[in-house]
Amino acid sequence: MEIVIDTTRLVEFSQLPIDQMAWEFFINVGWILLAIGFLYGVLLIYKVRLSTQWAAKSLKYIILAVDVPKGNEQSPKAVENMFTYLGGAHGSINFFEKWFEGKFQPSFSYEIVSLEGYTQFLIRTPIEYRNLIETSIYSQYPDAEISEVDDYVDTVPHTFPDEEYDIWGSEFVQSKDWSYPIKMYREFEHMMGPSETQFKDPMASLMDLCGSLREGEQLWFQLIVIPTGFDWLAATDKAVDKILGKKKKSDGLFSKALEWLGIFSEMIFSIWSEVEEKKDDGKGLSMVELNPKQKKQVEAIQAKASKLAFEAKIRVIYVARREVMNRSKVTSGFVGYIKQFASLDLNNLKPDTTATMTKTAYFNKDKRLIRKKNLIMNNYVNRDDYSGRLPGIYDIEELATLWHFPLEANVKSPLVQKAPGRKADAPSSLPMVDDFMGGASPELFNVEVLRREKQQPERNEMTEQRNEDINRKASAPDNLPFA
Repeated sequence: MEIVIDTTRLVEFSQLPIDQMAWEFFINVGWILLAIGFLYGVLLIYKVRLSTQWAAKSLKYIILAVDVPKGNEQSPKAVENMFTYLGGAHGSINFFEKWFEGKFQPSFSYEIVSLEGYTQFLIRTPIEYRNLIETSIYSQYPDAEISEVDDYVDTVPHTFPDEEYDIWGSEFVQSKDWSYPIKMYREFEHMMGPSETQFKDPMASLMDLCGSLREGEQLWFQLIVIPTGFDWLAATDKAVDKILGKKKKSDGLFSKALEWLGIFSEMIFSIWSEVEEKKDDGKGLSMVELNPKQKKQVEAIQAKASKLAFEAKIRVIYVARREVMNRSKVTSGFVGYIKQFASLDLNNLKPDTTATMTKTAYFNKDKRLIRKKNLIMNNYVNRDDYSGRLPGIYDIEELATLWHFPLEANVKSPLVQKAPGRKADAPSSLPMVDDFMGGASPELFNVEVLRREKQQPERNEMTEQRNEDINRKASAPDNLPFA
C-alpha cells in the first residue's frame, strides 16, 4: 500500500510574494489565533473589573504600626512563626466565586518605612484579619505595642513630574527559578564572641541607612505577601529532576507525536551519537554521583519544599525633595542590603531594570521615565500585588530573612520606634483596697503617703525624660503619621 502526499498547494504557497503569503496564512489560519488572543484579553478585562468591584465592596484595609520592646532578643525565627500563623488567611476560591463574583485572595503588606530618618515597622491588612495579625505578633512578642495609624504615603505627591519632589523606585525579583532559595538568616550566625553577638543581623545595614536620611527624604520598603496553596510544590520536584537529569515521560498527544517524529527521523538519517547508543534509561543521577554544587542545590530546594510558602513581591521607593535628594547613596545602600541575601550557587535578588525600575535608555527616554515613576508610585500606594512583575514563591524562612525586627544587641539604631518597656501583671500577693474596707488602712493607703506618692510620678517623669534625651540622638518629627 502506497501513501501519496500531494504537495502542490504547499509549493504554490511557497512561490507567492511575501504580502500575499501573509494574507493567505491569515485568511486560513491566522484569524483563529487573533480571535483566541482577543477573547483572552476580553476575559482578563472582565475579571479585573469584577475583582475591582468585589474589592471595593468587600475589602477595607488598615495599617498597623508595630513597636517591639526595648532590648529585643528574639531572632528572626519568631517572625518566621508569625508568617506560619498568617497561613490561616488562605482560603479556597471556587470557579463560581472567581469568575462570577470576582473574589480573590487578599494580600498583606509588610513594610519598613523611614521618614526623615525616623523608622517604623508597619503591616497593612484587611480589617477582617486584624485579629489574626495581632495574634501572630503577640504570640511571639507579648510586650509589643500595636496601634492603628494613618497612611504615610499621603505625605508626598503621587503624580510626577513634581516641582518639589523626585522619586526612584523598583521591584526586586529572583534572578533564578524561585525553587532555589536565597541566603537565609541562619547563615549569618557564627560561633565567635559572646552569645548575644553571634548573630550578625543583616537588618543592621538597612537600619543604618534608614537612620541616615535627612529632612525631606523618605525610604519605603514593601514586602507584599499573598497566602497560597500547595500547587507550587510540583515545580520544585521538576527543578530537582532537572538537576538529577531525570526524564519524565509525558502521555500527552503532542508529546507522543514528537516522540514518533524523533524515531522516524532516526530511521531516515541514521544519526547515532555515543550518548544515544548508551540507551539512556531516564533514571538520571543518584545523590552520590552529584558534585558538591548540585548536591547543595537539591538539598536546598527540598528544604524549601518542606516549609510553608507564600507568593510575594518586593517593592521599594525613595522619594525626596529635589534639593536634598541623594539617589546614589540611598539606592546603592538598599541594593547593598539586598545583596546580602545572594547565594550565587542557589538564588539571589536583583532590581528589575527591564520593566519597573525608574530608569530608561534610548528612545523617548523622558516620557517613558515619567510613566515608570507614576506606575511604581501608583502600584506602591495601592499595594498592588500583581501589577508590575508577577510574584515569586518565598518560604517563611526567606520572608523572615527579608523582614524581621532587628536584634538590639546587633543593631544600634536610636530612631527605630520601640515599645517603652516590658509589661508584667501585678503579683497575686499584692493587697487591694477592697481587702481593707471596714478596717484601718495600712500605711500603703494612708492619706499622707498617697499625697507624697502623687508628687513622685512628676519627679520620675522628669528623670526619665532627662535619661531619654541623653540616650536618644534625635526624636521623631511631630508631623509623622505614626509618631
